Amino acid sequence: MLPFRVLLVFCLSSFLAGKVSLAEPVISLAEAKAAVQNAPTGRNATEAKIAELQKRIGTTHGATAPLFVQLGWAYVSEARVTSDPGYYKQAEFCGRIATEIAGDDADVLLLQGHLAHAMHRFGEMETVARKLVTTERPRWGNEALLGDALMEQGKLAEAIPVYQRMIDLRPCLQTYARVANLRWLKGDLLGAKELMLLAVEASSSRDPESAAWAYARPAFYQLQGGESANAERSARRGLEFLPNYPAGEIILAKNLLTTGRPAEAVPLLQRASETSPLPETQWLLADAARAAGDAKLADQTEGLLRAHGSSEDARTFSLFLASRGEEKARAIELAAAELENRRDIFTHDAVAWAALATNDQPLAQKEIALALAEGTSEARLFYHAGKISLAGGRPAESGRLVFAREKNRANAAAIRAIGFGERIKRKSSRPKIRSPGPKQAKPERKTKTK
Repeated sequence: MLPFRVLLVFCLSSFLAGKVSLAEPVISLAEAKAAVQNAPTGRNATEAKIAELQKRIGTTHGATAPLFVQLGWAYVSEARVTSDPGYYKQAEFCGRIATEIAGDDADVLLLQGHLAHAMHRFGEMETVARKLVTTERPRWGNEALLGDALMEQGKLAEAIPVYQRMIDLRPCLQTYARVANLRWLKGDLLGAKELMLLAVEASSSRDPESAAWAYARPAFYQLQGGESANAERSARRGLEFLPNYPAGEIILAKNLLTTGRPAEAVPLLQRASETSPLPETQWLLADAARAAGDAKLADQTEGLLRAHGSSEDARTFSLFLASRGEEKARAIELAAAELENRRDIFTHDAVAWAALATNDQPLAQKEIALALAEGTSEARLFYHAGKISLAGGRPAESGRLVFAREKNRANAAAIRAIGFGERIKRKSSRPKIRSPGPKQAKPERKTKTK
């Protein structure tokens, strides 16, 4: 039998190359069982929980489907904390074992759906989620899974009622954050920030990873809205819950870069890149290092990005190549391939940017229109749209786009002024949260998603 470390590397490299499906067995069931018994190092509370579950599973009567599902979720949590995708593969092994024991149990399917999400298999994720919502009693987690699958594929109109059912079933950190993201995608930056404040209020030091993430997300929205001081405070507050948390360090570094402090951003991005060597982090590190005068570090980082970017994150790597003016044909090929799996606004943007690099103006204009159609508050979308307009001989339109980007006025009204796509008509941009009555300890709170 191959050592687990070798098997894991093979499985991940095969998956990233598109050769292994989530459901395809790549090692035997016995090997999977042995793999999930690998003792963790005990660096944090999640690894302590993994060790405890492994011990319980190792007893005579401990190898039950619920315990393997719990172990799978513990590995998912560890993957989020460490940004190490290897833990997702171990979680997948747990799901396979639980399926062997219990068949298509709802809890097993929910775990498998989230693993499909982590591995960017959104069609499979939607299939699992639809099975859950049509065969199970109403559960917020099932609705969340389906809403996420639709959102990742750019099906925002379909996601709205799903997320509404989800938050009606359970207003909590996870559901507030999802609806906040949907509102941001729909151009309601104010509503997104307000809902994330509710998510922050619902966070707890008992779950430091969720709390750290809950603060990182409003920092992102605040940065998009030009609130750099608030963004920095939110990011630093999140890192108090979980020091060296990659998502928190990345958003803090982005804020430092926008406020002209690249030297402060470099160590944060170096640490995040070591923990999470993904193209976005490496690209940020290279830019920060170059701005700070460290050309050697910038060149080394870009070398790593060029070596592994296409397999780690094809969409971001396509954006990198197009921005650098390198391998332009490959940039459009990578973005177009990503569009087959993920037809959201950011993939349309990647195709548009690569099309501009290859001087395909009709395709660039078509795809950037789709990228802007929802009115999403994202500075990069405006920058790309402005450059495409300028290259197409429409400087006035370009000027309006660049102005909107610089002011971060990426709402429905600002987009409508330049005439791209369908718009969201809202009576109010503020979330409608039912206020608790004076004698209600735990009132039911309904939040409108649109």
